[in-house]
Amino acid sequence: MTIQQCYAALEGDCEEVMGRLYSEALVRKFVGKFLTDPSFQLLEDSIKAGSREEAFRAAHTLKGVSQNLSFTKLYQSSRDITEALRTENFELAVQLLPRVEADYAQTVAAIRMLQDG
Repeated sequence: MTIQQCYAALEGDCEEVMGRLYSEALVRKFVGKFLTDPSFQLLEDSIKAGSREEAFRAAHTLKGVSQNLSFTKLYQSSRDITEALRTENFELAVQLLPRVEADYAQTVAAIRMLQDG
């Protein structure tokens, strides 16, 4: 799988990230590192524990990483849950979590396919 195919599969913007990082090798490096980022798991755990502040920090971090890597679909859902938590609308955040989970799973699956070749 090419980096372009990976970005198509995760519904991201390959052109944008290439413009930011300038080389496919750097994009691959940082995309691979995304798999070890703990923000998503912390978001899930914090929502389930009812910890709005921790959930907000995790969502905000996930949003930033997704934006920097041009993971457009995941960025949009993590932005929405971040804003719900920012405005202390925890119930909305709970409702938005399945969308973030689905987008995260889609992103991770595409990255793993990239790594597998």
